[in-house]
Amino acid sequence: QLQLVESGGGLMQPGGSLRLSCAASGFTVDDYAIGWFRQAPGKDREGVSCISGSDGSTYYTDSVKGRFTISRDNAKNTVYLQMNSLKPEDTSVYSCAAGWLAGCSLTESVYDYWGQGTQVTVSS
Repeated sequence: QLQLVESGGGLMQPGGSLRLSCAASGFTVDDYAIGWFRQAPGKDREGVSCISGSDGSTYYTDSVKGRFTISRDNAKNTVYLQMNSLKPEDTSVYSCAAGWLAGCSLTESVYDYWGQGTQVTVSS
């Protein structure tokens, strides 16, 4: 059974950092594209970053470029999202997702498996 479990969310002051983890079971993370998405109250879900299973290439939405970094630890079968220089507008529920596709995508419809999400709140 394929499963994704996120952790690492919490409350952080603006300018701070958090690292989110997406632990996978039932499959290996370097076989699938893994995406991070976020959804704030009253807003649509937004693709934040993704990493390709085949070659490890990464993509970011413009609003997080230079601040967020996605990475993968194959030995731990986990994908991370390092979030630096956090802003109040980064406040959302963050979810990871896995999809069987070439490369990766920030479009949620191509992903088949989703975690339950973890809350990130950026506030002073």
